[in-house]
Amino acid sequence: MTIKKIFFSGLLLASCSALAQAETVEQLASKIEPDVIKWRHHFHQYPELSNREVNTAQYVANYLKSLGLEVHTGVAKTGVVAVLDSGKPGPVVGLRADMDGLPVKEMNSLPYRSEVVGEYRGEQVPVMHACGHDTHMAMLMGAAKILVEQKAQLKGKVKFIFQPAEEGAPDGEEGGAELMVKEGVLKNPNVDVMFGLHINSATDVGTVKYRAGGIMAAVDTFKVVIKGRQAHGAYPWKSVDPIVTAAQMVMALQTIVSRELTIIDDGAVVTVGIIKGGNRSNIIPAEVTLEGTIRTLNPTARAMIHEAMQRKVKAIAESMRASAELMLPYGPAYPITYNDPSLMSQMLPTLVRTAGNEHVVEAKAVTGAEDFSFFQTQVPGLYLFVGGKPLNVPAADAPAHHTPDFYVDDAGMKLGVEVLTNLTMDYMKQH
Repeated sequence: MTIKKIFFSGLLLASCSALAQAETVEQLASKIEPDVIKWRHHFHQYPELSNREVNTAQYVANYLKSLGLEVHTGVAKTGVVAVLDSGKPGPVVGLRADMDGLPVKEMNSLPYRSEVVGEYRGEQVPVMHACGHDTHMAMLMGAAKILVEQKAQLKGKVKFIFQPAEEGAPDGEEGGAELMVKEGVLKNPNVDVMFGLHINSATDVGTVKYRAGGIMAAVDTFKVVIKGRQAHGAYPWKSVDPIVTAAQMVMALQTIVSRELTIIDDGAVVTVGIIKGGNRSNIIPAEVTLEGTIRTLNPTARAMIHEAMQRKVKAIAESMRASAELMLPYGPAYPITYNDPSLMSQMLPTLVRTAGNEHVVEAKAVTGAEDFSFFQTQVPGLYLFVGGKPLNVPAADAPAHHTPDFYVDDAGMKLGVEVLTNLTMDYMKQH
């Protein structure tokens, strides 16, 4: 691949100036690893839901203050931001970790498993770190510790961003990276570049996965309200049937990807996840609603799908004598998680030096989403995956994210600490 062709020139530049740094960072990461594991276990045992990460934020803030950092709390409701100033001119590097858990009941036997209960949509629910955000916080705290100790080698500033509500703010609330950006988290000092990572339960411990361009999909939620005319189910000719209209729409929406998108170039998904309408088997209702999600990996495909949905919804409703309103987006919408290709080329040698060439793997894009993308719409950024799967577990047997038996190995975090630290130090040296 083109990016890989720049390895040797980049590696020579990085390795000559940073060999001692690499050894030092690795040694420091090994030294602090027991603390990183301790922090992860604490976060895992005491998870909090989106925009409710009060105790989590306090724990993080107290530690960052103990490092002598300038710390700000209450950012985007419960976020924590700390700044390390080297005292020397240079770029501002942003590092991000997400903090929230999920309404999932933990079903494993870990000694630090969660027994926490929280409130979600008015109900009491079990809460679990079922996506690895506990490890993300612990890794960033470890990187903060090392960077403070390596302050003399830094040129510029580091902004540590602990973000709430990555999984989505509660109904009726704002939150997450979008709100952080709105509140100016990338300003004062102005961030030049962002780095973030996500642990992955199906990727081997010790492995880093990267991709230039779109690595995670944009998300658009949609809702269609179809209005017809109610009638007795025995006399359908007296109705304008919104159920049959909805059925035709569901099928037609699937043809956008299969028949209108250039699928050899673009991956995309259009999924209808909710159909609501009617209350008796012998009554044709007056109204049906559809709700679903769109996932795209480039702006052109995203715009095309939006246009096609408007066209199909309108035409099908008219053909059935019904009316329909498409709300798109309906609720939160995330941009594409897009790794700036130039920045990816620049920093790839750092990944190779940190993890070893055989452990740096180009990833396929995924149709999951990440609100780290909101930072990337403002400044160049890289979002990477680090492995959390024990080497003796087949990938097919690894518990999936967002499930009750989700698990990642503590051993995967040391590499994450090193990656965040080395990306920061190398970027500063190159700028």
